[in-house]
Amino acid sequence: MAKKYLALAVLGVLVLGAAQAKAEGKDGVAAVVNGEKITVSEIRKAYNENPQIKEKVSFDEFYGKALEVFINGKLVYQAAVSDKILETPEYKDQMKLAKEEIARKVYLEKQVDKKVTKDQINKLYDEYKKSFKAEKEIKAKHILVDSEAKAKEVIKKLNDGQKFDKLAKEYSKEPADLGYFTKEVMVPEFANAAFELNKGKYSQTPVKTQFGYHVILVEDIRDAKPQPLNKIEPQLKAMMTQGAIAGIFEDLSNKAKVTKYDLKGNVEGNTAAKTPAKKNDYSLN
Repeated sequence: MAKKYLALAVLGVLVLGAAQAKAEGKDGVAAVVNGEKITVSEIRKAYNENPQIKEKVSFDEFYGKALEVFINGKLVYQAAVSDKILETPEYKDQMKLAKEEIARKVYLEKQVDKKVTKDQINKLYDEYKKSFKAEKEIKAKHILVDSEAKAKEVIKKLNDGQKFDKLAKEYSKEPADLGYFTKEVMVPEFANAAFELNKGKYSQTPVKTQFGYHVILVEDIRDAKPQPLNKIEPQLKAMMTQGAIAGIFEDLSNKAKVTKYDLKGNVEGNTAAKTPAKKNDYSLN
């Protein structure tokens, strides 16, 4: 669940070549704006709480641009206070909504943290491995062209000994490497042709699909294996979080007394709207 809006805004303006800054500032202070301090720990917290930023840049690279965003934010806030914005009806209305939204978010995060534990993730992963059905998968490349004539031209050059990768760079409308895939993930015409080929062989006739004409090379054939936990854990956690939130809403609904009225003031019912998801509706598909 996204929860750090300012840090996400920083990501949008981040430049990888930003000048590096000393991470600890001056006695832990990153800047003083009209007497108000911005600390290094505030900026580090925004950095640490956003994995998508950490994957792209170091903290030193992040710091310089982030500091400018924090300073600008502080300047605007100070200007708003000076202009008595905090006393306006618009501010008070939005503040009420913001408080409710923050309370909802923090409550759900705490409840989800109780339900989506490492042990539960490992348990679901074990269930995934036990239910996994091995399928044949192939590693393939293709050369995609617009016409059958051009595909036949490529095949002739392959038959004459030219390299597949070289021809792919010259002819293909798309990147050649498709990686490993099972039969059902490709369009039927492509999948049927690819899975009939032996390892190391390429198609001797053009394969027509809705995308054009393909020349396919099969590089490897193997039985698919369950994905390792480190690869699939984010997906498992997302599914469990979805299920946990659905369960929280259902539990709150079941305990609550809710009376709904239509636009004419007539009573509609005595129950809250139910979420369509089930508590444990976990699926890897």
